[in-house]
Amino acid sequence: MKLKLALLTTLLAIVLPSQAALKAGDLAPDFKVEAALAGKAYSYALKDALKAGPVVVYFYPSAYTGGCNIQAHTFATQIDQFKAAGATVVGLSLDSIGRLKEFSADPDYCAGKLSVASDADGKIARAYELNVREAAAGRKDSRGQDIDHGFAERTTFVVTPDGRIAATLGGLTPAENVAQALQTVQKLSSASKR
Repeated sequence: MKLKLALLTTLLAIVLPSQAALKAGDLAPDFKVEAALAGKAYSYALKDALKAGPVVVYFYPSAYTGGCNIQAHTFATQIDQFKAAGATVVGLSLDSIGRLKEFSADPDYCAGKLSVASDADGKIARAYELNVREAAAGRKDSRGQDIDHGFAERTTFVVTPDGRIAATLGGLTPAENVAQALQTVQKLSSASKR
């Protein structure tokens, strides 16, 4: 019975969104981090990105894993719709910048269209009040390579140019997460045109 309870608790912690994640109206913690786009590393600063419009900041567990592959691919295929709404997108995980350079260029996932950033120590995820957990020993990615980093829970924040969170999206499938983020930025775009 104790084992079943422990397994259920662990499963819920992985599947359900954090109840502590920052909410709409909260100030989004600023961050500056190493990111990758189309296989090239560069310095990403949220403060600078917000000068151009809303930013979709999405946290995901790990590059080259099932749901994260779907989410990155979905963002990449819909990136033009985000741009049309005046928004940019950046993904954050605890992956190393080396893994993210590969992931950002991979035609099946980010396809050179989507920036992904390394929050290697989980400090940014924790600032957004997300759960961060260690990877189980021996865990492999979809390419069969070892995953040697922790995982942040899958949660997306839409941040407005004034640095406030407009929406917190968690507990959704990867594709639903992208769809709701797009709806949110499109609503922000429509509201700003009135």
